[in-house]
Amino acid sequence: MKVELAKSAGFCFGVEKAVNTVYEEAKKNDDIVYTLGPIIHNEEVVKDMKKRGVEAVAIEDLHSMPKGTVIIRSHGVSKEIYNYVKESGHRVVDATCPFVKKIHAIVSVQSGKGKTVVIIGNPKHPEVEGIRGWGDQNTYAVENIDEFIKLDLKKDKEIIIVAQTTFNHKKFQEIIDKISLLGYDVRCFNTICNATQERQAEAKNIASNVDAMIVIGDKKSSNTSKLVEICQEECKNTVFIQTLEDLDYDALLSVDSVGITAGASTPKHIIEEVQNIVRSKF
Repeated sequence: MKVELAKSAGFCFGVEKAVNTVYEEAKKNDDIVYTLGPIIHNEEVVKDMKKRGVEAVAIEDLHSMPKGTVIIRSHGVSKEIYNYVKESGHRVVDATCPFVKKIHAIVSVQSGKGKTVVIIGNPKHPEVEGIRGWGDQNTYAVENIDEFIKLDLKKDKEIIIVAQTTFNHKKFQEIIDKISLLGYDVRCFNTICNATQERQAEAKNIASNVDAMIVIGDKKSSNTSKLVEICQEECKNTVFIQTLEDLDYDALLSVDSVGITAGASTPKHIIEEVQNIVRSKF
């Protein structure tokens, strides 16, 4: 069987930076280490960190917990939460992805100029919630063109548009095109990170040339879900697994070629386990 592993599979720059930051802080052993929510959307990584004494905590629990080091996760947080953590008495380490921080800056500056800002992304995703928190009452988050239309924004004022870093690039462009056709005056910042675009393009290419496609990642991972969506458009026999234990071997028995990719929060060792078992068994 031919097995093709995506070169872009696994940790992106921002995730790797955040994960390494947590492990480095945990090694110091001179402070209790907390992460503000799971550092990334991957259960295996969070479980491993917990074994090393790192606890994922909610914002409302910070004041009642023993003082230690609080790490802001790669998804980032709103300006209000950032300031709250700073004032909590804990030592703060900001591991927000640099690409996400760039969006915070854009939203903050444009909102300060009185502009209406629209974020294209999942309104309930922590990254988008954080981005929105750097704007004001005229900052919105929508996931599709219908949600945008419901905002009923004025067409005679410029609208600033940014994107969730992991949003589907093709869908983002389609939404922008439709907004423009409706007659809105838009200024668009394509803030989908390059790593996401490259990963999506590579996944699409591999999926279009194999009999089966395996996508590895956490079920809560936004960027992994987008990969599954893209791969399913090209290859109906696409399976979404979190670890090797989830792999249904029967689904691969009658195929000649398999592609493998993984989300930006998937550890290298899990990808290697899946790749090795597929190569050895088939």
